[in-house]
Amino acid sequence: MTDDVDPATLKRIARAIRKLSRRQREVFCAVRFDDLSYVEIAERTGLPVREVEQLFAEALFNITRRVDRPRRWWHFW
Repeated sequence: MTDDVDPATLKRIARAIRKLSRRQREVFCAVRFDDLSYVEIAERTGLPVREVEQLFAEALFNITRRVDRPRRWWHFW
């Protein structure tokens, strides 16, 4: 497996992250980029740990859905 990622894929991922709701984006970035635990994020945001877990799961789902979504035929026109 290579570490090289297609620039187009990186662009789709960045766009998918930007399209997340503010809370989902905040939690996702805190987990992935700031390397914080759910408990630390909960303390920082004032949210229950369970809600932080839920927001992160929703963010992953939405990013995956947006990145892996096949393009519709009308997007090519």
